[in-house]
Amino acid sequence: MDSRERFHATAHYGERDALWHWEMGPYEETLKRWRSEGLPADSDWRYYGGYNRMEHAPVGVGLCPAFEREKIREEGDYEIYRDTDGVVKKKLKDVPPPGMPQYLEYPLRGRENWSDFRKRLNPDSPARFPAHWESVKKQYRNRDFALGIHCGSLYGWLRNWMGVEAVSLAVYDDVAFVEMAATEITDCALGVLERALDGVEYDFAAFWEDMAYKTSSLLSPRHYRRIFVPQYRRITDRLHRAGIDIMMLDSDGNVEELIPCWLEVGINFIYPMEVAAGMDVVALRRKFGKQLLIGGGMDKRVLASNKPAIKRMVEEKTPLMKEGGYVPGCDHAMPPDIPWENYLYYRQLLLSVEP
Repeated sequence: MDSRERFHATAHYGERDALWHWEMGPYEETLKRWRSEGLPADSDWRYYGGYNRMEHAPVGVGLCPAFEREKIREEGDYEIYRDTDGVVKKKLKDVPPPGMPQYLEYPLRGRENWSDFRKRLNPDSPARFPAHWESVKKQYRNRDFALGIHCGSLYGWLRNWMGVEAVSLAVYDDVAFVEMAATEITDCALGVLERALDGVEYDFAAFWEDMAYKTSSLLSPRHYRRIFVPQYRRITDRLHRAGIDIMMLDSDGNVEELIPCWLEVGINFIYPMEVAAGMDVVALRRKFGKQLLIGGGMDKRVLASNKPAIKRMVEEKTPLMKEGGYVPGCDHAMPPDIPWENYLYYRQLLLSVEP
């Protein structure tokens, strides 16, 4: 079986010759630690994980152009800068992710400047596709790996551009604006997808929707269904017509109450399932059955602890791996408290599991 065949067999609970392996990967600081503990300087961590090849088409559905990353000023040990979403942030100098910045100012103030902001959502912007897109499409025709198409975000992008507080208030104070913005973001995505789907057979679609914290969603399922589900259905209906039935969505935190909303529209592969936020992949499979495909769910805190604990964690989830519909992986990007030796042991355990 090649990687593409194994991907589909995993997602459709079919017969496989091996597990399909993929996860989000380490932070930059984690890689620095691993290199100090044995990862060769002339090698790559992926070689040791046994991962399958998986790619996304180089097509953009977000802001185009994005804002330019701009250093505004320095304040002692801190740097004030504007990121590519247009958000002004404050962070300690020379501290890479997962260090969190302070959010100071957002570019989207709501209805008052939407008409100007939405100019970055022109689906016909040339830069959304590589200059040699037709040549790229030809290269995809005889591939042996899973290929996906990015489809963007709705709530998550509005939250990025406005901030949690502003978008939360807008849901009550000006819900018509939020509905309009969600509709026009979807219009942009669909406009890009019309060209992206032409002449390419994709294996999955990918969404991003970070919208939960440790205990629940940042927006109630009731509001999500009213505002965002109809727009997601427009996108997923188009994807279904293109033959895509595996739709992956990345959302951190506890998203359990949102899973039914996503399943309703065909978004069926949810990851990374953060354990510290109460996401138990075994319990979720019992609750939602085989309609829910799962990625992640391996507790990053356990990976940072000791080998016996790692072994117990992998063994607890082995029946799910054998059943199918589950791609085991760390429940987020791997933080720098995970030793290189633990990573190697964890990956060796997963690679030894037979379906």
